[in-house]
Amino acid sequence: MKRTLTKTAATALLLAALAACSNSKADTSEPAASPDTAKHATPASKPLTASAAFDKISTSVQTAKQNGTVTAANDPNHLLGRPNQYTSKVTFSDSRIAAADVSGTEKGDIERGGAIEVFGNGAGAKARAKYIQTIVKGMPALTEYDYVHGTVLVRVSHYLTPSQADEYKAAVNGLG
Repeated sequence: MKRTLTKTAATALLLAALAACSNSKADTSEPAASPDTAKHATPASKPLTASAAFDKISTSVQTAKQNGTVTAANDPNHLLGRPNQYTSKVTFSDSRIAAADVSGTEKGDIERGGAIEVFGNGAGAKARAKYIQTIVKGMPALTEYDYVHGTVLVRVSHYLTPSQADEYKAAVNGLG
């Protein structure tokens, strides 16, 4: 009986963890963050929002189009504004992703392009990226490219080629 309860508890924990990722994927070949990219905003600077980060990134990656703003009411992860979680989030599509590859997915799903999550501090962004990568490690169908720069986590669809995803990486590193 104890063994059955343990297996049931372990299964429930795994399912809860996967649900928290909300169809999220991690590319284990891409580092979540490196010391040289994890810069923090100065106290005097205005905190960057997900929408402002997207505006900056989309000037470099012109195939990206913002397609949603996550609010506390529509957040599928129920993380927006919660302690140590993102303070703003937007989703975007990328026109280089074939419609056939994402049929059956919903507007705002990472597979269609990606998402930008902004945290109160850099540690939160790094922790979220690490969490996502840990949950989906070893599940090739559940991968994504994750790029952290300071308080910003940019999650990019695995349907993009590595060179296409590198455009996002360069744009993220240029956030300043």
